Amino acid sequence: MRHLIIYAHPNENSLNNSLLQTVIESLEKENHEIQIRDLNKMGFDPVFSLEDMQGQFAGKISDDVKTEQDYISRAEQITFIYPIWWTGMPAIMKGYIDRVFSYGFAYRYDQGIQKGLLKGKKAVIINTHGKSHEEYERMGMDKALTLTSDNGIFLYSGFEIIQHFFFDRADKATPEDLEIWKEQIRNTYSQPVFNL
Repeated sequence: MRHLIIYAHPNENSLNNSLLQTVIESLEKENHEIQIRDLNKMGFDPVFSLEDMQGQFAGKISDDVKTEQDYISRAEQITFIYPIWWTGMPAIMKGYIDRVFSYGFAYRYDQGIQKGLLKGKKAVIINTHGKSHEEYERMGMDKALTLTSDNGIFLYSGFEIIQHFFFDRADKATPEDLEIWKEQIRNTYSQPVFNL
């Protein structure tokens, strides 16, 4: 299967990078074809500019956006890996969504009815955050994150979400925590849905 990983974290020694390596190893074990888009290493420009906006209305996109759309179009399965900062995506990931998930590529309206154009693609989302699950539940942030990312972006664009991980208290993770999380990731990618 053709698998694309879209990754956002600037620190090569981060927990997110460790989870990225686990995803790569899991996919390699199952003989997937893998492409990785490390947004920070690429220096991806996250700013949705007036030029981008005008281009979308005219049906034109910049070369860097076209490159990313080609990767997404080719992929059958996509994994998004990023931390939760200030209750949302890092700016570079949000900017990637703003620019790459454009009208006519990720979604469109047919007679006023929204249609996700990335149907048939499976997604796994891996997030880390500092607060505990219990704190997020008390604040309602667990529901808010699911609503804004899963419903507002991925399902809206037509993805089938296989799994959305929220690894909590990430800044205090023990080696035991990390091993449990890695095993959960390995188990996800060994599911039949990923190995058709």
